[in-house]
Amino acid sequence: MTEILTKLVVDCSTGEATTVPLTTEELAQRETDRLAYEAQEAARKAAEADLKALKDSARAKLVAGEPLTEAEAATLVI
Repeated sequence: MTEILTKLVVDCSTGEATTVPLTTEELAQRETDRLAYEAQEAARKAAEADLKALKDSARAKLVAGEPLTEAEAATLVI
């Protein structure tokens, strides 16, 4: 059983609301948007993880008394 995706079209001059199925172009755009969002979210999560790893490394080096890299030092500066 496949779900038919629909949209609501409202004629503002008459107030009439009609539910119509999405066109193939709209379905394709919806899939494109979904894939773009997933890629953007994956990149955001990867950047977040990288920053956390950099901060953790900087913190460990500070505790151990080791010199920081330029990137590590930049993460600690507010």
